[in-house]
Amino acid sequence: MPHKKTFPAAKSGLHPRNQHRERYDFPALIASHPTLQAFVRPNPHGDLSVDFADPAAVKTLNAALLAHFYAIRAWDLPPGYLCPPIPGRADYLHNLADLLATSNRGTLPRGEKVRGLDIGCGANAIYPMLGHTLYGWNFVGTEIDQTALLNAEKIFADNANLAGALEMRQQTHPDDILAGAINSNEYFEFTLCNPPFHASAEEAAAGSQRKLRNIGKEVTEKPLLNFEGLGHELWCEGGEREFIRQMISQSRPLADNILWFSTLVSKQDNLPQIYAQIERIGARNMRTLDMAQGQKISRAVAWSFYSTADMERWARSRWR
Repeated sequence: MPHKKTFPAAKSGLHPRNQHRERYDFPALIASHPTLQAFVRPNPHGDLSVDFADPAAVKTLNAALLAHFYAIRAWDLPPGYLCPPIPGRADYLHNLADLLATSNRGTLPRGEKVRGLDIGCGANAIYPMLGHTLYGWNFVGTEIDQTALLNAEKIFADNANLAGALEMRQQTHPDDILAGAINSNEYFEFTLCNPPFHASAEEAAAGSQRKLRNIGKEVTEKPLLNFEGLGHELWCEGGEREFIRQMISQSRPLADNILWFSTLVSKQDNLPQIYAQIERIGARNMRTLDMAQGQKISRAVAWSFYSTADMERWARSRWR
């Protein structure tokens, strides 16, 4: 089965519909979220910016982006929880929308009939927030962390434009990724997931040190993470490869319930194993969605147990 690379990135590296293709307009962001003013300073090149090594600055910038572009005014995180870079997260959703459109005569499916399953939603609830404001989709989010679950629920309760668009479910067995996440009579258009990247706490710390060096910051023994993140958000035994292996294995029993399974894949070296396993479990369609943000290259891999004709029947019966 060919590993088709679909929806190539634009010159900027971001999807053509991504609202974050241009440089940050800090005066406009400050107007939408005045708290950002305290963190904005001229950088060595004389341009307005924030200190991307400062977690408080990054979180406040995220809050400003959400307020300015998505009218999400009430958003906060408990201390230490992962603060995601919004442009890249939006790209994943735009690429998923394009993928769904291939079964819908090229029309992007919008509205609450389109349901997404966010595996490991996180305290930030970024994918459900953006997916609902961009396309009107509704979501179920799973979480093993009770604090993260409650914070995601609070974000949706505190913003009128998000009300009713997210149902959070606690995953009580940490080894379960898809198993036990949905009911037998439930159906979802897609899953999405940002799996733990690293295989150990030490590996996660080394990755944080590289990030700091890349932005010209002094590296200490215990670096402060600019995007923060708790242990289970950053690493798991076996790292990204093992997490995705388990996810693929657990997708087979849900073959009829989910049109497209998908997950981000950060390490290109993991792709051959992922492709091979997807083929072994009998998936009938597979796509690689290439994405880029600046110098960072990433991709999502999506697979489905539906034929192309069955996907078109799904679209006709559920989206029209």
